[in-house]
Amino acid sequence: MPPKPKTELERQQLRTLIIDAARDLFVTRGIDAVSMREIAKKINYSATTLYNHFADKEAILQAVCDEDFLKLANGMREVMQLPDLIARIKALSHGYAMFALQNPNHYRLMFMTPRAPCNLEITNIQQGNTEQDAYAQLKFVVKEAFDAALFKPEITNFELVAQTLWASTHGVCSLEIALGNESWIKWDEIEARLNMMQTIILAGLLKHPELSARELIK
Repeated sequence: MPPKPKTELERQQLRTLIIDAARDLFVTRGIDAVSMREIAKKINYSATTLYNHFADKEAILQAVCDEDFLKLANGMREVMQLPDLIARIKALSHGYAMFALQNPNHYRLMFMTPRAPCNLEITNIQQGNTEQDAYAQLKFVVKEAFDAALFKPEITNFELVAQTLWASTHGVCSLEIALGNESWIKWDEIEARLNMMQTIILAGLLKHPELSARELIK
């Protein structure tokens, strides 16, 4: 068994180790099937050590949830600074897809498990805060584009637009994560699939999808 952590840095490193091990187990075995003892065994520590850091399995699950959702939102901060609204929408979609494809276990637990892991009553994530909430980031940008009259006139619900954009990107990513290695499907390159999806979705939503927002609102 590894030595007991003594410094704050060592304690933080062990906490991260616990969270990463728990995430892997939750994804591969299912949340309900995983015990504190199994998480401890995966990292070669005692269950008692885990209880020194987390009250129970639900607390670990919440920590995994909070960490992953914050990681997704933090990765979009530079994108949120792009001045062109259409370019920002495209970049948010691409950034979201890259997060999913580069962190498949994170993504599976966040968006592909039967049971939503995040307890909104105790989460450290502030809903609606564009520094912490990736959905709030998307809604904020879509609302700006809506207010700038960039969408077709028959589109009157900006939140429905945001949810449609999210769902379309999720569809491509979840298929890649779940079935990307299946030989019976002759998948095209993932970038081609993402680009095709984005082109078609924006063509259906925007008045002039071929132009930038800056050109449209001059």
